[in-house]
Amino acid sequence: MLKISRDPFLRFTTLILITSSLFSYGTEARLHYYNDIHNPNSYPEPPYSSFSQSQPPSISPDPDDLSQPPSPCQDLDQEVVHDVRNYGAVGDGITDDTDAFKTAWDSACSNDEDNNTVSILLVPFGFTFVIHSTIFTGPCRSYQYFQVDGTIVPRDGPESWPSGFNKRQWLVFYRIEGMALIGNGVIDGRGQKWWDLPCKPHRNVNKTTALTGPCESPAALRFFMSSNLSMQGVTIKNSPQFHMTFDGCHEVHINSLRITSPPSSPNTDGIHIENSNSVEIHNSVISNGDDCVSIGSGSYNIDILNLTCGPGGHGI
Repeated sequence: MLKISRDPFLRFTTLILITSSLFSYGTEARLHYYNDIHNPNSYPEPPYSSFSQSQPPSISPDPDDLSQPPSPCQDLDQEVVHDVRNYGAVGDGITDDTDAFKTAWDSACSNDEDNNTVSILLVPFGFTFVIHSTIFTGPCRSYQYFQVDGTIVPRDGPESWPSGFNKRQWLVFYRIEGMALIGNGVIDGRGQKWWDLPCKPHRNVNKTTALTGPCESPAALRFFMSSNLSMQGVTIKNSPQFHMTFDGCHEVHINSLRITSPPSSPNTDGIHIENSNSVEIHNSVISNGDDCVSIGSGSYNIDILNLTCGPGGHGI
């Protein structure tokens, strides 16, 4: 059953938005934050399926206030921290750090969970890391924490996209069985040059359309055939197309997430759910140029609560 806010006005508004869709709707992983006080491959690509938001006090209302220092450590007995800088990442916003991230992921993913030890891949505060289209593959040997306190960006625009890499996806998490995407950092899709392609709908402030047509553009984050996922605190902004997609996923908990792109940005759905079930989206803010949340076929048990949708956006 889809759960809507008890406020009568919000309930009425939300029901209007969902009358065109038929779906039925209901894990929460432990969340640990590592306090950054330390100094510091190639996978088969999964098939791609075509894709046809009350304000939480923990989220800043200022869209430009997108970076904060990392959060304190909570309830950790032992942690194995895989700081991407220790694997060769530079974080200068220019150098391609893809290989360092993949090596850090492989190391974190192979870490055994023992005696309440957790594995944390750390993207440290104060750095900007450039990553091209990448697949992080599981299952891993322990529950994973992907902590983003810095900024992650792709290469800037379609002309800079590496030849031979899929232009429909950027950061892919494939066959993951237990992971938390956490932190106070930013995943910035650098979407402007993609939105300006001639094959994209170009919308002015009045949302009139000048050009339309099909156009390959990457979703910022894709979770495919994965389960027991948790997202909290991270800001995802300016995706070339959808910001987050869940395809073939089960047990997904999203809380206090911020997704933002300009109201005129085309096809920038906040969260797209397809062939997935048991998905919770709570206490989050989505401000974009298309659907705040879109729900595709084969999806059920979707729980949306205390979601701020707008300004911009087309609702649920």
